[in-house]
Amino acid sequence: MRRKPAEMGYRKTVVYDQERWNILKRMRHRTKSLMTSLDKANIESIVHGSVARGDISFSSDIDIFVPQITQSFRMEIALRKYVIFQRKIVQATPFHLPKAHILLDEKTMVTFPLASPKRRETEFYRFGGQLGLEEIDHRVAGADKRLMLIEPTSDGHIETPLSELSLEYVAKVIGVCKDTIEERIRVLRRRAITGRTGVYLDYVLCEDQSFEKALNEIASRDPAIRRRVFS
Repeated sequence: MRRKPAEMGYRKTVVYDQERWNILKRMRHRTKSLMTSLDKANIESIVHGSVARGDISFSSDIDIFVPQITQSFRMEIALRKYVIFQRKIVQATPFHLPKAHILLDEKTMVTFPLASPKRRETEFYRFGGQLGLEEIDHRVAGADKRLMLIEPTSDGHIETPLSELSLEYVAKVIGVCKDTIEERIRVLRRRAITGRTGVYLDYVLCEDQSFEKALNEIASRDPAIRRRVFS
């Protein structure tokens, strides 16, 4: 696959100031609390994105993902001490994984799959950097939405355009397969050109609906979703 240069940056070293370390500490504290609540309910989870890499800012979100199919009532019981802002089902395309989103506020979300994830769908999270509960006090390498590889250092990070690196190097550093990297480059570069892409399904649940009931109702009307969920 021919790869065009990244449009959004150059290789550079970034040194964090104390304010940035303080933001990371606060976000990590909330993240650890949420993941601990899930862990106490025997639900394994990971945090992915800038919170895992460490390159956070005031606008950063907390994105927690549960890698395995989990009954939604278990999720909601595990998160009962938090206020649930919204619950919805999201699916990027008819062929992608349908996912349950539990939004605890506008910047904090817990996600879990409503069908069995494929390899690339789980590697998506590792591509951006991910950490489990026991690793939460560390930082990990990952690629951001600008297609920059973020590699943590003791006082900040080094960021490098993926276009300057071999697929082999990026795959080794992040821990994903090369085809996953190629797919993410394609998707994110297309998004940079056309703007944020739409999604196939973005369904907000009613207060008394379970994720499973809502998905079954949607699948009964939509053959594409039915094939992805029950295949």
